[in-house]
Amino acid sequence: MADYEAIRTSLDEGVLEIRLSRPETLNALNRKMKQELISAFKEAGRSQDTRVVLLSAEGRGFCSGADLKSGEEDDQKSFGESLRTLYNPMVEAIVTLPKPVVAQVQGVAAGAGMSLALACDMRLCGEAAQFISAFSRIGLVPDSGLSYFLPRIVGLGRAMEMTMLAEPISAQDALRLGIANRVYPDAELGEAARQFCRRLADGPVYAHGLTKQALQRGQELRVLEALDYEAGLQELAGRSGEYREGVSAFREKRRADYRNRS
Repeated sequence: MADYEAIRTSLDEGVLEIRLSRPETLNALNRKMKQELISAFKEAGRSQDTRVVLLSAEGRGFCSGADLKSGEEDDQKSFGESLRTLYNPMVEAIVTLPKPVVAQVQGVAAGAGMSLALACDMRLCGEAAQFISAFSRIGLVPDSGLSYFLPRIVGLGRAMEMTMLAEPISAQDALRLGIANRVYPDAELGEAARQFCRRLADGPVYAHGLTKQALQRGQELRVLEALDYEAGLQELAGRSGEYREGVSAFREKRRADYRNRS
């Protein structure tokens, strides 16, 4: 596993935890962190030992967005080019990873930090978590995928309100709106997230990857197109060792062992 500066990684029982590690800045995204996140997610895709990725953060906040205090953002020659070369590849590395990605959100997830959380497949939050689309506070538009993910989760009208007013969304409101999958007491969040991910890691990870692909594409396809796309993916799943193991376990009335079965 590669050595990193702005993030930390650890692998346990098939769960690769990628931790944002700039707590003194509320894990603000600087150039190094974006580059390392891209690298870590690509490495996760290549690793046969990684079955699930847990994206977490050190300190009291998940991610405060772009690092405006460092001056890096001021040095960029083009806002669009900055997104295309670092932010967008970071999001792409998450959404194209053929494995589940779970965000563990404590404290604030603001701006591109909110985008980063929404790019993950599921979000587990502590009670003190807050989501803030902070872009309008500095005269910018939502980026890093926020304009794509947010209206698909909460609806267009609510997304308009959240992005234009940039008011904090509490963990309980995030749960009600579908932004958060589950909310835990802050002191229990870390262990609960690891248990959640271990459950996913014990499941049919190849089928999970195909399911992720189907649900993503299903948002863009017409119903007959989606039916055909499902049929193609089911052909792949049905030829896998996971399917054979799942059927055998069902017939033998035992728990399926999906590890090393793809």
